[in-house]
Amino acid sequence: MQYTRLGNSELNVSRLCLGCMGFGDAKNGQHTWAIDEDHSREIIRRALDLGINFFDTAIGYQNGTSEQYVGRALRDMARRDEVIIATKFLPRTKEEIASGISGQQHVLNSLETSLRHLGVECIDLYIYHIWDYKTPATDILSGLNEAVKAGKVRYLGIANVYAYQLAKMNALAEKNGWPKFIAVQNHYNLIMREEEREMFALCREDNIAMTPYSALASGKLAKRPGETSQRQQEDSFMHFKYDASADQDKLIIERLVELADRYGVPMTQISLAWLLGKVESPIIGATKLRHIEEAAQACAFKLSAEDRRYLEEPYTPHRLSGVMAVNKPVMDEAPVWVTSAQK
Repeated sequence: MQYTRLGNSELNVSRLCLGCMGFGDAKNGQHTWAIDEDHSREIIRRALDLGINFFDTAIGYQNGTSEQYVGRALRDMARRDEVIIATKFLPRTKEEIASGISGQQHVLNSLETSLRHLGVECIDLYIYHIWDYKTPATDILSGLNEAVKAGKVRYLGIANVYAYQLAKMNALAEKNGWPKFIAVQNHYNLIMREEEREMFALCREDNIAMTPYSALASGKLAKRPGETSQRQQEDSFMHFKYDASADQDKLIIERLVELADRYGVPMTQISLAWLLGKVESPIIGATKLRHIEEAAQACAFKLSAEDRRYLEEPYTPHRLSGVMAVNKPVMDEAPVWVTSAQK
């Protein structure tokens, strides 16, 4: 396994991050294909054996049971200082807004719940999961600042954001003397490359690490045409993300299969080798042992410049899909950046 420094931080993470969205109670959340605790533990143990030290979960994954599974497994299998734990918090709910729960308090309440689920005293990377258009940005930043000051969070990350949002959040943080976001977790892979338009330049200039999710496009970059799985059949969000661009993406997937056959390796290795040449630590989901084993092998696989051009050449612009396509502001309302007292 290879390792890298995560942006402007002291976190030394594996080049692959184990994404834990597929772990949790399948009857208690969005994903009916989630795997139970025993199988989750097998994959976490194998990831540790392969040198992976970076684990990503969220309070929203299977109503917190993913955090619980991950926390128990890591406590049993590794010393706390051997692993980097990332988790994420959601926007305020309608009920919280109606009852007057502030953005600051929401962040701190969410943090305490995640700490309890994980069974730890501090989270290494605490991630703002989905942009909250109903809450002033300074309220979120203030809550995160309190979490860092209290020693309950080491570093901050953000996910599912536009480049302008990340730039403005870090500018507000700098203005107020608060900690900045050191990593961004957006949707990026071989068939969804819209991050290259603006986010790449921002991250390179400001040394913000990129840890994209959907690294294998929910399995589309790991399976040959016609192959299927329980997730392929039941994950409605996967179909929402990729069905509309299937004809465009087919040309790239055909070239991916061609290169996998030429080199005699799984498609996973080609897909991730391409991605590892672009970002610091992509998030790899796994619900079977072979998923994480094939992913780990990609770290040692090198694509030539010609191979990369061949994979990239058929790409055409895509509409945003996934979380950012769903979570959009009402365009006739001005964004809420600061509280009235700070204007």
